[in-house]
Amino acid sequence: MDAVPESHAGWTFLTNHARVLAVVADDHHVRIRDIAARCRLTERAVQKIITDLERDGYLSRTREGRGNVYRIDPSKVLRHPAEAGLTVASLLSLLVRAEADHSPSGRSPSGRSCPGSSSGRSPSAH
Repeated sequence: MDAVPESHAGWTFLTNHARVLAVVADDHHVRIRDIAARCRLTERAVQKIITDLERDGYLSRTREGRGNVYRIDPSKVLRHPAEAGLTVASLLSLLVRAEADHSPSGRSPSGRSCPGSSSGRSPSAH
């Protein structure tokens, strides 16, 4: 796993919900502890965010062996009125494109190709 940046005091542009969703989009088999590490959150906070996303239909999870497999609904519309009409897929494509642009190899921190890179993988549901 890549080094996690130091914590940040003050406001940020992205919500923790968006960060968690982006990590899940990158790896649908990701563990809660790994989401927490990448997002600089506690595991309990990640569990609450996943519950929020599930309750509102943005994310679903199924048990597979000892882990979970997450599925994102890319057609769900973002919640804030200012983003009326924008979908989860459009948000994730922006986030993943920005991540790929900052990675020298065009790969995500997990080592998987980022959507928007030459692999053609999209941030849609898996």
